[in-house]
Amino acid sequence: MNLIKLSVGSESVETLIDWQDMRRAQSADGFARHVTRMWPKREAEIVAGGSIYWVIKGAIQCRQRILRFDEIIGEDGIRRCGFVLDPEIHRTQSALRRPFQGWRYLKPEDSPLDLRVGQATEESLPLEMNQALAEIGVL
Repeated sequence: MNLIKLSVGSESVETLIDWQDMRRAQSADGFARHVTRMWPKREAEIVAGGSIYWVIKGAIQCRQRILRFDEIIGEDGIRRCGFVLDPEIHRTQSALRRPFQGWRYLKPEDSPLDLRVGQATEESLPLEMNQALAEIGVL
């Protein structure tokens, strides 16, 4: 089982990588975390090989393996869930997604495939063109 989440503030996969590099440098164990209020009920399925798929600029563009979930108690005393993320980011085929709040489950069969290692983008149409075509109902 996978998760899908908007990468709010990211302009590209590179800006997501930069942000996570900064978070890793600030972390005691060297891992970046995404902190959220809700704890996945399907935790065991996700930790058994699942990933978080990042939506950037309206399309899934990459994924990261979720290593574990850490309990994080905020300064306000509220319990939160920290998704501990593998440092390696895998670029994926782009898949358009409408905005949504929070995270959602994403079945493996509905998850976009990884691009080949070293391939930064798909060889087909540029992301902006795919988005424009989707908006007018062609894709």
